[in-house]
Amino acid sequence: MGQRLRRIILLCLMLPLSVAAETAFEADTLYVFWSEDCPHCREQKLFLESLQQSYPELRVIDMELSRSDRYHQLFRQMAAARGITSLSVPTVFFNDHVWVGASALIERQIRQAVASVHAPATAVADETAADGIWFGGLQESEASILLLTALIALVDGFNPCSLWVLTLLLALVINSGSRRRIALVGGTFLLTTALIYGAFVAGVFSVLSFLLYLQWVQWLVAGFALFFGLVNVKDYFWYKRGLSFTIAESQKPGIYRGLRRLRQENLGGIALILATVLMAAGIAVVELPCTAGFPVLWSSIISERGVAGGEFALLLGVYVLVYLLIELLVFGTALLTLRMERFEERHGRLLKLYGGMIMLALAGALVLKPDLMGQLQGSLLLFGGAFLAASLIVLLTRSRATSS
Repeated sequence: MGQRLRRIILLCLMLPLSVAAETAFEADTLYVFWSEDCPHCREQKLFLESLQQSYPELRVIDMELSRSDRYHQLFRQMAAARGITSLSVPTVFFNDHVWVGASALIERQIRQAVASVHAPATAVADETAADGIWFGGLQESEASILLLTALIALVDGFNPCSLWVLTLLLALVINSGSRRRIALVGGTFLLTTALIYGAFVAGVFSVLSFLLYLQWVQWLVAGFALFFGLVNVKDYFWYKRGLSFTIAESQKPGIYRGLRRLRQENLGGIALILATVLMAAGIAVVELPCTAGFPVLWSSIISERGVAGGEFALLLGVYVLVYLLIELLVFGTALLTLRMERFEERHGRLLKLYGGMIMLALAGALVLKPDLMGQLQGSLLLFGGAFLAASLIVLLTRSRATSS
């Protein structure tokens, strides 16, 4: 009887220890909660299997939730310990990190966290080293996203709304005959535009990087880009008929009045700078419907590629700088020659067509073959094909107009 009692007491003492062992976090271990009914979970499972092959010392504790309730209590305890109230799958715990959902960004963050404490297999290290070094010591994947950023920003810079406003502004200021005034107004206008546009792109990226693990958000972005591109292509044939992402005619009188104030001779120095900043800020808000397409598309692509932090800040700087290149060229020409060509409707039609065709190509790749945008050749193929298609449309429509 005494031996039986000792066994019962020993079992009672061991039970809390076994529960504590099950609910405690083991250092440098991945805890994965998933469900067989979740397609994102199955995709992430393939990634984690590949990750475990790359890091043989990594321990992965895999807990499937749909077939039994064995791990439900543990899931709730681990989530509560990390301040998570919504129990969604897939959820991955690793040391102090928690990831909910599945996306390229999450995969990259998991890999970085694991790499910080585990050594990779020799074969993986050799393979990574042989991945290909490009200009400036960049890997091919990094070079491809840098190229894609520059290409999208360059096309985005050929924006008919912003070019129309800038050429109108410079044409009015040129009448003063003062290069100092042109430099002050034009430089302030472009700097203000760059800061506001950069803040807008950063805001779009922040929202998408938070939500993009949801499949319907990815489809929504692709649908938005497709719709935006179709409307722009439509404007080549029927300019401003029906829906059109341009500055509304009702807003132009106010823009004219504001721009004319900037050439008043009694306005100078700090007052001229402040007036230009206010004017540029107001016009930037009015222009957003014209320019929203490419920033949304670009933010979606780099979010999917797992870009974050300092890397995003660098790419954003490249985007804004390349976006401004065309306007800086126009500004520099006006400053040197004191002349400004008028921006006409035919220019706007062409820019709408080329921008719309490139956006359609990117939207199609986003849905059908997103990996294509992760390759240097793929990015060039997309942009080159869209450019050639738009040029063919221009040739056909002009030849038809000539023959008729």
